[in-house]
Amino acid sequence: MHMNEIINLMLAPFCECLVLVGIHSYLGLHVIRRGIIFVDLAFAQIAALGLTVGFLFGIMPDSVAAYWISLAFTLAGALIFSLFRSMESRIPQEAIIGLVYAIAASLMIIVIDRAPHGAEHIKEILTGDLLFVKWDFVISAAVVYSIIGIFHYIYRDKFLAITENHGGKNTRAARAGERIAQNPSGMKLWDFLFYASFGVIITHSVRTAGVLLVFVFLVAPAIFTSLFWNGWRDQLIAGWILGTIVSAGGLFISYYADMPCGPSVIMFYGAALFAAVPVYKFITKSDRGGEDEPAIAAESPNNG
Repeated sequence: MHMNEIINLMLAPFCECLVLVGIHSYLGLHVIRRGIIFVDLAFAQIAALGLTVGFLFGIMPDSVAAYWISLAFTLAGALIFSLFRSMESRIPQEAIIGLVYAIAASLMIIVIDRAPHGAEHIKEILTGDLLFVKWDFVISAAVVYSIIGIFHYIYRDKFLAITENHGGKNTRAARAGERIAQNPSGMKLWDFLFYASFGVIITHSVRTAGVLLVFVFLVAPAIFTSLFWNGWRDQLIAGWILGTIVSAGGLFISYYADMPCGPSVIMFYGAALFAAVPVYKFITKSDRGGEDEPAIAAESPNNG
């Protein structure tokens, strides 16, 4: 196959990966700081449940109707997560997230057991169908994610504040979050808007990338960059660069090794993270006299 044909085959999947990296790297920083690592899996599972319910009634997963059903399920999940935020002193939010994930997964198994070709449907939900993504979907994803990104940028002070307050940090953003928390209705509103926008993105992403790749795009860049950079801006830019390199490498391996695109990108991310650990250990021991101090511990949302 000539190079032009390879580019034509892989260009749309690569651009879709770039779109995913752009927004998921940002949301991943919120997720890591909030300590709600598995919220993406929970949202993805809820979205998958919505797709499966539609599939049971003959609605194809790539249809517009399936998208709206899936989004409705996801927004219901966003409402649940935001309401339980106020009970965090008694019930850890990660426990609620895990419970919601288990319930959604159980319901999906029950529903899929009654649907034709259920095994194929589950495989597609988990690994996605990135290789065959269409340009119109890439464009629609870019538009949707850009709108969400602009919304988060306009109200970045609010979103940063409630995230920093969630972690109990003593930063300017955390103190602003404490002021928001004094108004329970305001806190629930901004938490709901965060989870709702998160849910919109996950609903859109799962349709092509699958549950597993979406989760990795969310947490892997945040984990990697928190080892070496301080501050939101530095980690975000580094996450974008890392995601671009990993996506290109994963798709390259996928083509030449004849492997599925999604798992190949995940494997490449895993290799990057494993390679980062000894580098991080070497740097911290050299710079701090052998004491390991994660970069994220010293971060501030106003740092570079």
